[in-house]
Amino acid sequence: MTDFAALLQPDRGQPARTIEVVHPDAFADWLKAQPPRIRSLLTAQKVTGKAGDKAIVPGDAAEDWSALLVCDEDIASPWRIASQPEKLPEGIYRLKSGEVGAAGLGWLLAQHRFDRYAKAKDAAPRILLTGDPASIDETVRLAQATALVRDLVDTGSSDMGPAELEVEAEKLAKAHDATLTVTRGDALAKGYPMIDAVGRAAAKHRAPRLIELEWGDPKHPRVAVIGKGVCFDSGGLDIKPASGMRLMKKDMGGAAHALALASLVMGARLKVRLHLLIPAVENAISADAFRPGDVLRTRKGLTVENTNTDAEGRLVLGDALTKAEEGKPALVIDFATLTGAARVALGPDLPATFVNDEALAADLLAAGERVRDPLWRLPLWDGYDDYLKSDIADLVNSPDNGFAGAVTAALFLRRFAPAGVPWAHLDTFAWRPTAKPGRPKGGEAYGLRASWAMLKARFG
Repeated sequence: MTDFAALLQPDRGQPARTIEVVHPDAFADWLKAQPPRIRSLLTAQKVTGKAGDKAIVPGDAAEDWSALLVCDEDIASPWRIASQPEKLPEGIYRLKSGEVGAAGLGWLLAQHRFDRYAKAKDAAPRILLTGDPASIDETVRLAQATALVRDLVDTGSSDMGPAELEVEAEKLAKAHDATLTVTRGDALAKGYPMIDAVGRAAAKHRAPRLIELEWGDPKHPRVAVIGKGVCFDSGGLDIKPASGMRLMKKDMGGAAHALALASLVMGARLKVRLHLLIPAVENAISADAFRPGDVLRTRKGLTVENTNTDAEGRLVLGDALTKAEEGKPALVIDFATLTGAARVALGPDLPATFVNDEALAADLLAAGERVRDPLWRLPLWDGYDDYLKSDIADLVNSPDNGFAGAVTAALFLRRFAPAGVPWAHLDTFAWRPTAKPGRPKGGEAYGLRASWAMLKARFG
């Protein structure tokens, strides 16, 4: 893991290069105030004042220089100066004016490298100085949590199965003196039949399990955080095409988000009783695979007609939600790379967000806007509940009509969510298809910072 703490340091007046950030609307006036040699140099570099323009500006002495960035993002954006670390040489920097603020996160994440399989290029540190030392710890924790999601999702499925997710949870438990419980084998088949059904076709060393972590004072409000941990999704007997399987290492992205959020909760010692639940499985194909048409038992007691083995994430989450309810939580939030329909509707950047409580919905959406981690609410539309009807069981897992796939998946989960308890379901992509400053192509955390900001505001 990148040593983020070394990259954001208190400003004690130590020598540093300056970074000057100029808004495009102010660039013409800024340029007029520069000496002729600087204006000529910028013209030669084709710096015209459009957003994204960058330049090295020489000072009076031969070895003196500063960095110029033309940027139209405001000071609340984490990505305001995220383009700078990869363009600047190793060294120490400070902003010429204004405080670092949220931009510290982008500065850190721009220097994160996933180097499990290939040596990182240019890992030399670029250190940023801040006049607000009190913000450093929180910024570093956010960077670490985001990097955790990215690293877990980027890891190939050969190295990130149910057992490896258990190891990640065990690391968290040891670091924060939490209690870890893992249910597998016969106990899983008896107590969590949908998790067992989805995962039983996998090889023995990738056997399904329910991973649970509990932390905090039992007197504090109980918060359940659940993450879909499908470590690879072949689609089961309703097999995906090769193109559909290409990125299915990321189908445990919900679990990665849940682990990261749990790390933030425990790292800040939030006044909650945390209950982390990760149903960890591989949706594989073998003679023991569950079949289309099978009727599955559930921990809740409902029966589910399996109409599509590729709609497996909602099945494992259903049993986990039932377990969460048994602890009498005050709030439940789940993360899942659940439906392609959500991506068709909202693209990669916006997690489809379903909430059964208006106050929680308002808090989540406001937090997302505040920390620039946007969410988009979709409806738990009661009118589509009929789509889940089965002729032979209590409900189906996937309607045949193809309508409102993200909504019907959320409605399925609602059948298992704690009645009368505020619950949010984030259908997130967990993958960035195109690189942006501070945000490389690959695994990505969407909705993590929004969820953390909401929890911190409620329980901090």
